[in-house]
Parts: sequence; C-alpha cells; structure tokens
Amino acid sequence: METDIVSQAVGLGGNTDFSLWKLFLRADFVVKSVIIILIISSIWSWALIFDKYKLFKKINKSAEDFENKFWKAKSAESFNNTLPSKSIDPIILIFRDAMNELIKTKSKSSSVQLARVERVLEISTDKQIKKIEKNFTFLATVGSTAPFIGLFGTVWGIMNSFQSIAISRNTSLAIVAPGIAEALFATALGLLAAIPAVIAYNKFNSDSKRYISRIDNFCKRFISII
Repeated sequence: METDIVSQAVGLGGNTDFSLWKLFLRADFVVKSVIIILIISSIWSWALIFDKYKLFKKINKSAEDFENKFWKAKSAESFNNTLPSKSIDPIILIFRDAMNELIKTKSKSSSVQLARVERVLEISTDKQIKKIEKNFTFLATVGSTAPFIGLFGTVWGIMNSFQSIAISRNTSLAIVAPGIAEALFATALGLLAAIPAVIAYNKFNSDSKRYISRIDNFCKRFISII
C-alpha cells in the first residue's frame, strides 16, 4: 500500500486534471468502492422516485374516478359487475374482496356478515398498502446512510493524503490536493444520493398516509350502507 501511495504522490505532482472521471480513476480501491456504491444507490433511488411518483398519480386519479362512479351506481353489486376483472388498482381490489365476502355471507346474520366484511376490508387494505409502500425502506436507508458512507470515503482519502506527505516528505499542495479532491468527491456523492432520497421518502410517506385516509373513509362509508 505504501508503494502505491508513493507512486501516486510522485506521479500526481504535475497532474492538474481534476475532472470527475480523473478523480475516480486516481482514487484507491476503497474510495472507488465508496463512489460506486453511492452512484448505484443514487441511480436506484431515482428509479424508485419516478416509479412511486407515477404510482401515486395513477392511484389517486383512479380512486377519485372509482368513488364518483360508485356513489352514482344503483347498487354495489351491479357496480362490482362492471369493474374490469384483471384490474390491479388497490381500491378496486379492496372493494372486490369485500363484495366477494358480502356475497358469500348472504345467508349469515347481519352482525356476522358485517363483522366478516369489516375484517376482509381491514386485511385487504393492509395488503394493498404494503404493496404501495414497498421499497420505502430503501429510500429511508439511503437518505440516512449515504452521507456517512461518503464521509468514510472522505476520511480514507484524507488519510492517504497525509500518508503521501509522510512518505514523500513533501508538503507541496500538488501532493495532497488530488487525494483531498477525491475525498471531497465522495462526500459530495453521498449528499447527492441522500438529499433526493430523504425528500422523496417524506413526500411519498405523506402521500401514502393521505391515500390510506381516503381508503379508510371509503371503507367506513361502504360499511354504513351494508
């Protein structure tokens, strides 16, 4: 490792290229690993952000359309028959599960029927919400850990810079500048990955709570008409 540091210290004396690609190429294995981890985390986070954004936009619109059509329908059963059979919309799936249970328990007493439908609504709602909130934990994890991963790369890079000074016995800025630049690059990537993830997690968590509240309100109103 010392040989690598000496070679880096000697070879970088006249190198003034501080482009991001050159900073990555000059970094040692640990800093490169940190940079790659942060880049992959950032890309995956943005993929989730776009996916969840489209999901909430879709289900909020479909929930509004569903409720408007439901309250205009002549009966819940006739409305259920008009719904697409292969729909994956959460509110439709919840309603269909409740209707299936309602039809199965027609011969039961009203109290038993009501209790079973309420239970089905609760289970089905929980199941759909878990699907909607899938990968929320990843965004929260990236938001909380990415800065510290970047900081680890920064500390490692600065340690290498100090070792370069000690081994080369040269305190020239040209010796330490590349290592410090690589280290700060890791910190910047950590923040770049963390900030969007935190913002997205907070937004989607809020969107999820509003959607859950909407579903709960519909379920209560549906129970009231049984």
